[in-house]
Amino acid sequence: MGMKSKIALGAVVGIVVLGAVSANSADPDGGSGGKGTSASAERKSGGATSDSGPDAKAAGDGAAEKASQAERFKAFVRKNGTPQEKDAVSHVTKVQGADEQNDILDAADVHTDFTGGIMGEGMGPAKLISSAFADWKQSDNGLVTVYGADGEIIGNGNF
Repeated sequence: MGMKSKIALGAVVGIVVLGAVSANSADPDGGSGGKGTSASAERKSGGATSDSGPDAKAAGDGAAEKASQAERFKAFVRKNGTPQEKDAVSHVTKVQGADEQNDILDAADVHTDFTGGIMGEGMGPAKLISSAFADWKQSDNGLVTVYGADGEIIGNGNF
């Protein structure tokens, strides 16, 4: 290799190393994901990850652990949401990816019964759903996507 190639390669490696070091130094707890946060506590609960079925709605001991992600999200909004958010979240049928968070690139999907795609009736409520989701789960770099009944994206937002 020529001398210029070696210098360029060394500069690229140096920049990558500096970027990795600075990314870890900005996090005071060493990238642990905030073990004291409520989202981490929910992740460690060991609850079932299924989103439907009769067992997900069973009453009795451990019912909260067996509740689907959608049921836990709806319960949070019923307790803490605005009337408009409560109405919008009543259309949620399924939530995926809310329990698998690493604060690097978190993605969650919320499925609803809205029809008409991005220009349909669900566009406004989709923004309310994504806002309520951001109140429920926190991430350094999360994206929640709201889908309609036909699987088409009707909205998204950061959480």
